[in-house]
Amino acid sequence: MAFVSFRRPDGTPSYGRVAGDRVHDCGAVSGAPADLKAAIAAGSLDTLADGPALAFTDILLLPVIPNPGKILCVGHNYESHRQETGRAKVEHPSIFTRFADTLIADGQPIVRPTVSTNLDFEGELAIVIGPGKNGGGGGGRAIAEEDALDHIAGYACFNDASIRDWQWHTTQFAPGKNFPGTGAFGPTLMTPDEVGDLADVHVTTRLNGAIVQDQPIRDMIFPLAKIIAYVSAFTPLSPGDVIATGTPGGVGAKRTPPLWMKAGDRIEIAIGPVGTLTNHVSDENHPG
Repeated sequence: MAFVSFRRPDGTPSYGRVAGDRVHDCGAVSGAPADLKAAIAAGSLDTLADGPALAFTDILLLPVIPNPGKILCVGHNYESHRQETGRAKVEHPSIFTRFADTLIADGQPIVRPTVSTNLDFEGELAIVIGPGKNGGGGGGRAIAEEDALDHIAGYACFNDASIRDWQWHTTQFAPGKNFPGTGAFGPTLMTPDEVGDLADVHVTTRLNGAIVQDQPIRDMIFPLAKIIAYVSAFTPLSPGDVIATGTPGGVGAKRTPPLWMKAGDRIEIAIGPVGTLTNHVSDENHPG
């Protein structure tokens, strides 16, 4: 099944199940959870009642989970990217955080800020945490690696667009990863039964139609189960939390000359059955 978060024609937020070119407004059903995150926490995605059918052309997509409690990102998780950045091999995943107010949906512009032109792309697979096999409303703390995949509610495409010069001000990544309008997330949440085994599925990034990143998910240094186990060892994971699992090699910063995104560019992240996330780039506009 595929789910989206969106705004109805009257502007109110909701969520629903995708059926072809229409969305069943599950949030409109009496007694339904308040939003997609709450529906995941209730363990009810497969039992959500279909509400009124809305055409995609009549709704405005929101980030898959507009209000995650946590967004955790994995750095240098493909060997090709580790090598191009010159990073040393490590025994544990490199984890940094992104803020929820940086997220944008499929079709919305990635914003290049006025303070920099070093806007880079990072196509990634995102996982959304669910309540786990036993439900109960909690994702979990200290999740065992062998149980970790049972804590995935679904998958989505992610573009961890980065302001590289701000990322490199110090050894801490946060400034370059948290400008408004730089975390593209969508278009849909695809449930695990829908996507199947992702090992041989490629994360492919296209800039203006040209492939700039392309690598199978099996090439991750730290696979999904290990990431979930590691992260949950130091922080509880709750339903609706998001983990962006790292980007393949080919980023713009490590090309000669560097390949920065600019206003008018079109950037696509395609991950097989997970979907295709498409955004254009615009410059930040300060009125006056």
